[in-house]
Amino acid sequence: FHVVARLLFHDKKVAKANHNMFAYRFTEVTDGTKRRVADNDDDGEKGAGAKLAALLEMCKVDDVIVVVSRWFGGIHLGPVRFKYIAAVGRDALVEGGFL
Repeated sequence: FHVVARLLFHDKKVAKANHNMFAYRFTEVTDGTKRRVADNDDDGEKGAGAKLAALLEMCKVDDVIVVVSRWFGGIHLGPVRFKYIAAVGRDALVEGGFL
């Protein structure tokens, strides 16, 4: 995670975002035993990381991290912001060839 964070925050625009939400999933194999590893973080955008994690689960993608950055533009979006966050996450999965 720390390597990915350093790469992301190297981009000054991303580093200045109000929220950088993410979720990831991968399969770890130890001694022939497979184990799903998954986590998420909402970076203060309460529940957004869980929404991205649910997107990964629903799409059944693996070996991926999805990051959505959000900048506050002066208008409170309310609950509809989660629709936009999920849509951007899905677009990233499509563009990355995961869907």
